[in-house]
Amino acid sequence: MKTYDAVVIGAGSVGVPLAYRLAVRGLSVAVVDKLASVGQGQNKAAIGGIRATHSDRAKIKIGKESLNVVRRLLPEYGLDVDYIEGGYLFPAYSEDIAQGLKSLLPVQKSYGLNIDWIGPDEVRERCPGIRWEGLLGGTFSPEDGHLSSLKMIGAFYRLARQANVDFFFKTEVVGIETDKGKVQAVVTDRGKISCSHVVNAAGGFGREVSLMVGTDLPVYPDSHEAGVTEPVQRFFLPMIVDIVPDEQSDNYYFYQNAENQIVFCITPRPKRLGTDRRSTSEFLPMVVPRMLHLYPRLRNLKVRRIWRGLYPMTPDGKPIVGFDREVEGFFHAIGMCGQGLMLGPGLADIIAQAIAEGQEDEEVFADLSPYRDFSGEELLK
Repeated sequence: MKTYDAVVIGAGSVGVPLAYRLAVRGLSVAVVDKLASVGQGQNKAAIGGIRATHSDRAKIKIGKESLNVVRRLLPEYGLDVDYIEGGYLFPAYSEDIAQGLKSLLPVQKSYGLNIDWIGPDEVRERCPGIRWEGLLGGTFSPEDGHLSSLKMIGAFYRLARQANVDFFFKTEVVGIETDKGKVQAVVTDRGKISCSHVVNAAGGFGREVSLMVGTDLPVYPDSHEAGVTEPVQRFFLPMIVDIVPDEQSDNYYFYQNAENQIVFCITPRPKRLGTDRRSTSEFLPMVVPRMLHLYPRLRNLKVRRIWRGLYPMTPDGKPIVGFDREVEGFFHAIGMCGQGLMLGPGLADIIAQAIAEGQEDEEVFADLSPYRDFSGEELLK
């Protein structure tokens, strides 16, 4: 195998856009993945939400850049990813939830996020049929949206191939070769790939790859389930996120996609730790009553299929992004906490600029450093 400037481990939501961004900056790039094609890890399980609505400055910045990238895919490159800019809506039915959401607004706006509180009439106008009783309003961010995760990974794969990125599928990384503290090669079950830079974008298996250079990072996957219904005539545009916890779950969210199906997901309580991706019988009884209570109009829809994916979580709910301190040329881009799809396109350019040009975004690299203390937790994950 030939020598590359950079090898990206993981052909997913972060790795493929990053490979493209590195290549257009003039680097020779290879992507290695043990699966058969792009997006076969966590990417294909993502339900498709893409937002800048966070409460952390680095994630807001990355999310805004991701949205800018996605908006350009169709007009500039002719790549349709089923993007709909329907916004994100966080409804409130209690004073404590309302005050919690409102308290975040000054911080979110200070970081440049377009978001505001809307009253119950506007909530009902944007989401006809949502439960009216007790509705106090909600926060709404109109520039967020949703898309097809498979179409987006396909779009970046085509762009990467056009930029001469090489992909090695069905190729498992078994080690990283170093010399005098510098990256020399990626060792795979099919041989060595010589390189000067390695990016760990291995998703749910990111911790295992980091351990290959002796760095133990706190990335622990847990599994979430999702589902999709039959298509019906469109009746709402936003992604609706209910952050009220109950005994079985922390939150749930759903939207109507470009094919007019309702796509939905839930965050179970307690967490389902590990890498088991088999669907369960507990998912629908957990999520359906919550969805129907919030949006009774959904009650006659038929569920077509369900699936399960991984959230590579960190203790503070934020990604790990930055160079390794001990091994020159090794870069960590893991622990996306189930948000690789929405952060990947924007993060790609930030990382590519750091690797290819030596210019680091100080805010992002400080907030998401592999060497932070991981205390606390983002208020709006």
